[in-house]
Amino acid sequence: MFMRPPGFSAATAGSGYGPLFTSTRQQRIAQARQQFFEEGVRPSGLVSEAVIQSWIRCASERHNAAESLAFNHVSNSRMHATLARNQELLAAARQELVTMEASLSGMECRVLLTDAQGVIVHGTHNPLAAQEPLLSRATRVGVNLAESRLGTTAPGITQHTHQACTVTGAEHYFNCLQALECAAAPIHNVQGQVAAVLDITVEGRSFNFDAASVVGMYATSIENRLLVAQSREHVVLRFQASPALLATPMEALAGITADGQVSWLNGVASRLLGVPAFADGRDVASLLGLELKEILAMTRQSGLQAIRLPSGLGVWGQASLLAMDGLHFGHALAYAASPALSVQSGSTAAEVLVEPVQDGAVVEAAAPSPAVTDDPVRARLSDHHHQLIDSTLLACGGNISRAARTLGVSRGVLYRHLRNQPTVAQKSVSCAD
Repeated sequence: MFMRPPGFSAATAGSGYGPLFTSTRQQRIAQARQQFFEEGVRPSGLVSEAVIQSWIRCASERHNAAESLAFNHVSNSRMHATLARNQELLAAARQELVTMEASLSGMECRVLLTDAQGVIVHGTHNPLAAQEPLLSRATRVGVNLAESRLGTTAPGITQHTHQACTVTGAEHYFNCLQALECAAAPIHNVQGQVAAVLDITVEGRSFNFDAASVVGMYATSIENRLLVAQSREHVVLRFQASPALLATPMEALAGITADGQVSWLNGVASRLLGVPAFADGRDVASLLGLELKEILAMTRQSGLQAIRLPSGLGVWGQASLLAMDGLHFGHALAYAASPALSVQSGSTAAEVLVEPVQDGAVVEAAAPSPAVTDDPVRARLSDHHHQLIDSTLLACGGNISRAARTLGVSRGVLYRHLRNQPTVAQKSVSCAD
């Protein structure tokens, strides 16, 4: 049932609603506010359903649209605690935030990243802050942008609904925020929860570009990085109908567990396969048309592989494996498998393995012999991880520094492995550079 907002007057309830269609968006929003705040009428068709639902939620909390908002001072301790809590998210977002801010540097926009609770963990510094009195107070790290605090805003709606959203001027519930225009998109984690919200906001002006598309593209890139970073001991399969779309926000990603279940899909993969991004009990063979041992074999190949999905769609794909300590198996599987390769040859493992797609032609490398097990279906992915380190250490003559460079990890990772996993590789370990 529609709840009349604070300020509703029975004397105005029977007044006319005015014309259904008006000439500008600002006029439609003004008419919607009149219907909602003065007449107690649901303004369907004048503003988006997401905004109407947000107004209703705010009204149910007895918020008065005319009240002023106080942005609480953020202490240094609170700011540091917020950043410490979101280190993984910030690491996944760092590269995209730098690129995004450089792209928008001439637009006088604020780029904001909030955590799952709506608390800002990153905000753009704007040299024109003096001309943006509202944003200079509202976009500090540690400020909470949740709908329960600031009413109807794009990041608040996105955090609540898990859907991208744009909020313009008087669509904001509180009058004091009507100088803002904002566009936001969600970022999901491997559990399918909203881990963060990416937002672009301007004050005292309108966007002169498609802000929703821009923020959506960068949110997708950050989400892809976060999904991969959180997929410890999962095989990550990258695929698309066109190889040119791999390594872009348009690539499809799937996380596959050690027992052959598809744990998660990113948004592109969900749409490509026509199934939800997150669900239980999905066997990789039925969903992707590949057995687990076939996907594990793909982690030992550098080139793109042709895959025929159960739907009949042909795609190109690559698979990689990230172990619990951040070690990428693809850096060294072929190196460790081939005694003919040596670090002294001057080529790194990455140089040996990586073969780019040139002029649209797919380059496929011959699959090296399996280095870890005769039965990869039943083997734990952690076993592959430990045996890879052992093989690389042996191939490097026990030289910790050289093996760490080959695997692309710190020496500390190898020392912890040797301390916790006694192997034959320890017999010849040296610390020489």
